[in-house]
Amino acid sequence: MDLELRDKRLVVVGGTSGMGLATASVVAGEGAAVVLIGRSEARAAEALASLPEGCGASVVLGDVQDGPSLDRAMQAAVETLGGLDGLAVFTGTLGHQSLDAADETWTAAFDDVLLGTVRAVRAALPHLTAAGGTIVTTAAYSVRAPDAARLPYASLKAGVAAFTKGVAKDYGRRGVRANCICPGAIETSALHDMRGELAKARGIPYEEALERVMVCEWGLDVALGRPGRPEEVGELAAFLLSPRADYLTGALINIDGGTWF
Repeated sequence: MDLELRDKRLVVVGGTSGMGLATASVVAGEGAAVVLIGRSEARAAEALASLPEGCGASVVLGDVQDGPSLDRAMQAAVETLGGLDGLAVFTGTLGHQSLDAADETWTAAFDDVLLGTVRAVRAALPHLTAAGGTIVTTAAYSVRAPDAARLPYASLKAGVAAFTKGVAKDYGRRGVRANCICPGAIETSALHDMRGELAKARGIPYEEALERVMVCEWGLDVALGRPGRPEEVGELAAFLLSPRADYLTGALINIDGGTWF
């Protein structure tokens, strides 16, 4: 199916790795003009090298935890693109922090997970309302089933979901759609590296290591029996960014292989 993304002008915040990079790769392959925003210059170069040849994507350095830095990056991205049709935001580290975590831990999670998303959306909205556009944010499956070991993360991802619904309601009549995806366990680079470490440490076959540990040790009851792939999240995000999803807004969409449903 043609997603009708050719020549659409898109920004992917957190686009230099993981699910963000996978999203950038999908939309660039569909012919969209893409600017990635990320923190690391080295990772930016690697990201660009991995995108479809000749797609013309570029990277602007910016930090979601630094409001002025992100504002400058968004302005530079929009100037590069000549306008803005869509924004995807991938931010928020997955740490093991419990209810007893220090205030500083909660504050750091707030700044990255929730406020980082707010900053990105806030910087993009003036450009999106100019001619209509769409927003995709990222929460997590755990907003529906919070894990005691990750309460700061899950709590603030729930804030991202509520924030996105609010934006969808407030800006819908101004031509802006906003949807939130909720990934489960996705085999990005960190989890992929863990697969090899677990296989070696536990004597488990490499191709079964994550799958076994997910169920037996992490307690993840996943109907499909495997972690997701970044490109699967990227394909969902690309659809939501596309005109094919023009009547979809305010949605909270799980992409978790059927975790705890």
